[in-house]
Order: sequence, then structure tokens, then C-alpha cells
Amino acid sequence: MQFFITGIGTEIGKTLVSAIVTEYLQADYWKPVQSGDLHWTDTMKVQSLISNTKSVFHPERHRLNAPLSPHASAALDGVQIKLSDFTLPQTSNHLVVEGAGGLMVPLNENDVLLDLIQQLQIPVILVSRNYLGSINHTLLSFEALKHRNIPIAGIVFNGEPNPASESFIENYTQLPVLFRVGNLEEITPESIRDVVKQLPIDFPVR
Repeated sequence: MQFFITGIGTEIGKTLVSAIVTEYLQADYWKPVQSGDLHWTDTMKVQSLISNTKSVFHPERHRLNAPLSPHASAALDGVQIKLSDFTLPQTSNHLVVEGAGGLMVPLNENDVLLDLIQQLQIPVILVSRNYLGSINHTLLSFEALKHRNIPIAGIVFNGEPNPASESFIENYTQLPVLFRVGNLEEITPESIRDVVKQLPIDFPVR
């Protein structure tokens, strides 16, 4: 079982959801591109939240210094990101792949994250967070994935609940809501384990 976890934008909660799914499946984890925060990468964050001993954390293909979009950060580092750089890590375990920002984040002058997802050919978990405009951003992300015939495993809603927004998104997309993550007082291995214990029994069948 393999999933690409992407969000409707930045600061949506992809890393948190990646940690939850990684812990639930005791999956391997891979972040293809890390832009900035090399002292505290998303890989390090997820690793710090995992309690199981089965997960393997695969190294990023590109580690870029500036906290900018990958194409801009790569240019500053004198690096050219190419889609051919990326192949899924070899593993017999489940795999969680975490994106960077939203679907249209540029990797280079011609390719965006959506192109990478299409190349990897694994189902997407779309992370949404409720704010003014999030319905629009969620539906645009849904339509972009559907246009490319990329399978969507479902949606995860993160943060403060908004039943009106969530029900509209659910009805419009007809996608399953895999689970919801409320506002966690602390994000720790213990709180991740608590969320995992509450996941629906059928998400997804191990």
C-alpha cells in the first residue's frame, strides 16, 4: 500500500497527517524534496512522532537550503530538478510519500508537483484545512487530480471542524473522508498514537 500525501496549499497539515498514516500502517516514509529547514526537516519531524520500530525513513532526493518553492530554492543552490530524478524507494513495506506545498508548486521551469505525482502513479490522500477559501482550494485540487486521472484515496480534514464546508466538499467530490484530525493541544508521539487508535477500522485496510 502506497500513498502520496498532498495538501490544498502550504501549512495545511501534510506532515502531521503523514505521521499519522505512517504510524497507523507502520509504513516507510519518503519526502522527495525538502526546501529549507534542513536543521529540522519534515522527515525529522515525522520520525520524531513515530513510535513503531518498523518504519524506515528514506533520504530526500533533493535537500535545498532556502525556504522557497523548490524551483527557486534549487536555482539558488545551482541545482536542476528533473522528473527523471525521482523513483520510489525500494521497499517491501507500505510507503507514505509527502509532497511540498500544493499541487501546482513548481519543481523547475516546466514541471510542478502534480507532474511528479502523475509520474509516481500512486494514490493521493488530499489534506484539507478549514479557512475562508478552503472549499475553493480543495475543489481546485480535486479537479486537477481528476483531470490527470490520478486516483484519490480520500480526503483528510485537519484542524478546527467546519461541518458546512466539509459536507459540501464531501458531497461535491464524492470522495471518502478517511478521517478527521481536530486541534491537538500538543503534537507528540503520544497524541499521534491517540489519533491512530481512533481511526476508522476500514481506513485503509492494512
